[in-house]
Amino acid sequence: MNDIVHPSQCWECNAYCGSLITMRDGKVAKIGPNPAHPGSKGAFCVKGIRAVREWTENENRLLHPMRRVGSRGSGEWEQISWDDALDEMANQLAAVQSEYGPHAIVGAVSGAAFSRGAVMALLMRSIGSPNWMINQDLCGGCQALSEKLTGTPMKNGEDIDNARTAMLVGRNPYAADPGQWQSLKALKARGGRIIVIDPMQGPASGLADIWLRPRPGTDAALALSMAHLLISWGKYDTNFVANWCHGFDAYKERVDRYPPSVAAELTGVPAEKIIEAAEAYADGPSVFVPGHGIDAFSAGVQTFRAFDCLVAISGNLDRLGGNRMAKKPKGFRNYLDLIHDPRFRLPLDVEKRTIGADRFPLWAGPEGWQTACHNPSVIEAILTGNPYPIRAMYVSGVNIVVTYPDAARTIEAMKSLEFVAVATHNMNPTAVYADIVLPKTTTLEEEEVQLIGSGPCIAYTHPVQEPRGEARSDLNIALALRDKLGERDALVQDFLPWSDQRAFNEYLLGDSDIDIETLRVEGFRTFPYDLGAFDDDSFATSTGKVELYSERLDALGLDPLPDYVAPSADAADAAESAAYPLVLLTGLREKTYHHSRFRDQAWARKVSPDPLIHIHPETASEHAITDGQWLTVHTSGTNTGCRAKAQVSEAAPKGVVATGMGWWDPFSRDPERGARDININGAMSYGGPWDPVTGSPDSRGRRCKLVPAA
Repeated sequence: MNDIVHPSQCWECNAYCGSLITMRDGKVAKIGPNPAHPGSKGAFCVKGIRAVREWTENENRLLHPMRRVGSRGSGEWEQISWDDALDEMANQLAAVQSEYGPHAIVGAVSGAAFSRGAVMALLMRSIGSPNWMINQDLCGGCQALSEKLTGTPMKNGEDIDNARTAMLVGRNPYAADPGQWQSLKALKARGGRIIVIDPMQGPASGLADIWLRPRPGTDAALALSMAHLLISWGKYDTNFVANWCHGFDAYKERVDRYPPSVAAELTGVPAEKIIEAAEAYADGPSVFVPGHGIDAFSAGVQTFRAFDCLVAISGNLDRLGGNRMAKKPKGFRNYLDLIHDPRFRLPLDVEKRTIGADRFPLWAGPEGWQTACHNPSVIEAILTGNPYPIRAMYVSGVNIVVTYPDAARTIEAMKSLEFVAVATHNMNPTAVYADIVLPKTTTLEEEEVQLIGSGPCIAYTHPVQEPRGEARSDLNIALALRDKLGERDALVQDFLPWSDQRAFNEYLLGDSDIDIETLRVEGFRTFPYDLGAFDDDSFATSTGKVELYSERLDALGLDPLPDYVAPSADAADAAESAAYPLVLLTGLREKTYHHSRFRDQAWARKVSPDPLIHIHPETASEHAITDGQWLTVHTSGTNTGCRAKAQVSEAAPKGVVATGMGWWDPFSRDPERGARDININGAMSYGGPWDPVTGSPDSRGRRCKLVPAA
């Protein structure tokens, strides 16, 4: 039989690389890059080549619904039918709804970057609950809120291919985005310049012409100082500022507080290096390439606003070789459009009761970016009943026991619930604490239609094979559960009006003149994209302009101007600093894993078998630590710790240690499968200080200590 090649898209991470899937005799024979894809341009990573296929074919994959038969967390299960699983789910959710009200039910999902996020939001709303949790408070939320407040939606719009200078901030595209990495190497080869702002030494800093190595959490001071320099030199876009920026005078006054001498003192970066970086960035077109390294701090929004405003005044917004603003074909709906569509909303008074909306209205509730909850407040509500009880949870496609800080508290919360259901591919640490576990489809078995900012294009994920076992997609699970809830009069309103996945995807395409059949053949479809054609509808702010001075933040009593906020590690007193002498960075990327995914794949574990913590040689010597030694990491303000293996090198600066997240052991016998043993979030707090806009905690930059592991 001849090979059949399907153009598709990998969506295991938000790089969204285009793929070509070769089918032979009805089975996947090969997965490789699609050179024609306008976003990834032929780049691809090992996760797309190997992990996606093994994710589907893994011998440990969950293929049938399971019911808990022992105590919660015991690991004792029995296989049941889908009908029985959905009946039990519907009975339990209806009972909680009847006794406590619909608010007592919460969903948890990774977010609305994928269809499962929109589906979870609409399912919860159909029950009458506004409560659903997303992971973006730890991953991308500060960036999104900064762009919303400033009026500069430019995520994934980095035009490196046409830039003269690229400025990477807290970004490791070598591991996180193969398309970006390919474009950066090409930029270097044609004589362009690369600025890297990152405390960590790595592939990006090795590629850099200018490497700024600030103290963790101080990046905002660099952006403010660079803006000060561009303005003082007269190298900013006076026309754009005059016509399309709000609050420039106040902004200028703010950045004037940060000449290079002040920024140098705050960041540890020499003043002459800051000036050198500003000169390179001023000689554009220049593109800002941000990463999560500046996102997960309690001052993440202010840090991102400092850089977003720099992009705006420099003339690099929506410019060839700069940062393109997010656009879409007329008539097309993305997942966020769906969530915010008035046709799919609960009454305002109901949405205002979303947990966290009172404290973080731009994050949670009716005005929120995704309208989701404030996660730490949900955990608190489960355990205390404040502001009201949360008694049931449905989790899909996210491993919250591993990915949320303070794993022990998350486990305690899950154990206390009356009912937990988890949809997943494998028996991960979150599924262990469920009452019902449901088998989910994988990328190779699902049809997805998505707007890709890096193209820009509408891309298609091709379902090349039938679901293994009894696996179902998120939408099909939600539709079946909706029907069961309707039979029990537990459906407040049907916000899932589609018959199947195809109908859902055609609804997204709307009247955009892009159809499913074209996408199935071509894999993507580009659309006209005009750069710099600004008009009164270009910037979705109250003033209709880029808000250097945020009127919305001002109305909330928050600082309306971007500013430097000292990292919380600096607030430690002498006693705390002595007890916890090091600063911890988390979230280091690896090519083999994506967050907690693929930990059960043999090839990935062979490449990266242990959680590593990077330590500078002088720091290691000072603390009597040897390379390869197993250590226990403790952070200030917590009573727990986690194990990691020392890797002594100059990758981490002196006094700073750095590690990745998402570690767990699928083959461990302990109930948590290593979620509290080798997972850095087991040693982290989900408490404050929180970013005043997003409610994000300091998941990076906390004070810590290292002791030999038992």
